[in-house]
Amino acid sequence: MNGLQAAHPSKVAPAKDLETIARKGGRLRRMAVRIPTYLADVRENPAWLPMFLLARTMAARRAHWLTARPSNGAIEGLPTIFEGLDVDAAVEALRRDGVFPGLVLPNAITNEIARFADETPCFGNFDRRIEFRASEHRAAEDRCGRPILSGHHFERALDCPAVLAVQREPLLSEIARRYLGAQARLITTRIWWSFPTRASEADRRLASLDKYHFDLDDWRMLKFFFYLVDVDEGTGPHVYVRGSHNKRRVKHQLTLLVGHPANEILDFYGKDSPVTMTGDAGFGFVEDPFGFHMGTVARTKPRLMMEVGFGVSKASRRRFHGEPVLR
Repeated sequence: MNGLQAAHPSKVAPAKDLETIARKGGRLRRMAVRIPTYLADVRENPAWLPMFLLARTMAARRAHWLTARPSNGAIEGLPTIFEGLDVDAAVEALRRDGVFPGLVLPNAITNEIARFADETPCFGNFDRRIEFRASEHRAAEDRCGRPILSGHHFERALDCPAVLAVQREPLLSEIARRYLGAQARLITTRIWWSFPTRASEADRRLASLDKYHFDLDDWRMLKFFFYLVDVDEGTGPHVYVRGSHNKRRVKHQLTLLVGHPANEILDFYGKDSPVTMTGDAGFGFVEDPFGFHMGTVARTKPRLMMEVGFGVSKASRRRFHGEPVLR
């Protein structure tokens, strides 16, 4: 590119301009791919559109938070699998940092879910036509002729009793109600694999990997995550930018895109703001997903993860969480 620029300075754009054009073109393509999903969301729930347009702005979000009703503590004292968990400390950390990494699943629960995920076929890259067991990942890639970064179990996860035990856990609900307000309701439960593979930037973006972004599925949300295998730096750990749930650069509020370059995020929030979540199987954390975060690409071994999400609006009945509508 530099050689071309030197040979034809009047005809070839500077490298920086070409990168900008390519980046904008890629963003337009990503938005175009999502249009069928957006249209389906609006048809199912017209209230989705004002949320999608306004909930990215701090003024609208703060106004919506004023509608939060305090929890009445009705589920306090119920049996729990999280003995010793300090709900007050969790809520305080969420309000301050947007993330609380002090959750641990019992070994029996962790092992049961991991065994279920090993034995139950998943769907690759959100495509129900690509069905395989996690141990057959390489063969599935050879069969379909393209990289497979993720394998979601979709509604099959709800066939696992241990998944349901975590989903119905009263302490998770209490944390959500204290943070989001008494309107908090369960909206997502999923388990999925992230596989080591060679993949394009488009594939990584579809899997929400290696790109700082924020979630915009509801006005107010909280997500609990649990590692079901040991996760180190090579297993695709989750990264969260502390404090990014409470403030937002103006330019990031006035765009329809939720993903932004790492240098923009770190320049604004500080290079020490990201926290990388690593831990043994069973390690868990809870975050406000309006804060910037990303899943990194697994390089050495597959990552198996569980999510339980709470929001304040009704969940979609049309599609399972994370499943795009493609045309």
